Amino acid sequence: MTELTSLSRRKFLKLGALGTLGAAGVAALAQPHASATESPPPPDAGVIDHEAHGGNLTVGDVDLTSPGAFDPLKYLAAFDYGRVSTLPGGQTLREWDIFAADKEIEVAPGVYFPAWVYGTEQSGAHVPGPTFRCAEGDRLRFNFLNAGAHPHTIHFHGIHPPSMDGLTPVLNRGERFTYEFEAKPFGLHLYHCHVPPLKRHIHKGLYGTFIIDPPGGRAPAREMVMMMNAFDTNFDGENEIYAVNTVAFHYAKHPIPIKVGELIRIYLVNITEFDPVNSFHLHSAMYRLYRTGTRLDHYEHTDMVTMGQGERHILEFTVEYPGRYMFHAHQSELAELGWLGMFHATE
Repeated sequence: MTELTSLSRRKFLKLGALGTLGAAGVAALAQPHASATESPPPPDAGVIDHEAHGGNLTVGDVDLTSPGAFDPLKYLAAFDYGRVSTLPGGQTLREWDIFAADKEIEVAPGVYFPAWVYGTEQSGAHVPGPTFRCAEGDRLRFNFLNAGAHPHTIHFHGIHPPSMDGLTPVLNRGERFTYEFEAKPFGLHLYHCHVPPLKRHIHKGLYGTFIIDPPGGRAPAREMVMMMNAFDTNFDGENEIYAVNTVAFHYAKHPIPIKVGELIRIYLVNITEFDPVNSFHLHSAMYRLYRTGTRLDHYEHTDMVTMGQGERHILEFTVEYPGRYMFHAHQSELAELGWLGMFHATE
């Protein structure tokens, strides 16, 4: 191993490498196969504040044009409700055909990661996996095929029979299993592979968001899914890239458009491996925090929440003024390595 590839992210920070190279440059140096091709400025480059947090943004943009490319902006509201039918007793059945596969993904401009992904025909295969959505009391059926090179399962958070818990059977390449259970309780959940070593199967990308809506639904809002994740690009047990929804700094370069006075609802999940906590801080506004989303009548009013792996909360807020609202991890290292974005509010 060369001296360069053995440097940890903390050593790079001490050397001040980020100020010159950006997070993508750090990871690209640690990845001999990564191509550092230049990209034209994004169409909305004019709204980027390059001085924010010392100008530590990556250069260029990820490829959003190739077939199957992952677009973090589209992913925000890409809810997969499955194929819907009605059972003889009147219960709603939702069914998905889901697979696991091996796929190289772009986590920063020119920086590629050999991921393991979940996918469906409707949603595609990417990291994070599809966002499955249903209502409390629905019957759910997940027909799972392992098309990857390693053994995999799907473990759903929530309440279900132990036989549907995703610990067993462990599926080898080409094997199938159907997970079937009733959706409960309402709230924000997640799913992920549960094959040991867990840290490998999770950090490689086998995870996604699982939303169970309460009876009658929630108040109308602009809804979006944000999964806090990270990538160990040189496989030294430390992350070099941090993000919300996989791509470092994507929402800083492409701010999320919102409206003044519009109710925003964020389904926030932390799946970050190798770091004990992650967090979400919102500038210039505060949000109502519904822990796990399993209660409708109790919340905290804050601009900052710290979460361990597997924790998830629903955040609701409105903004009073037009302009750009920064959001990021309040662990400075995570923000400087990619976990930073913007909302762009207009009248």
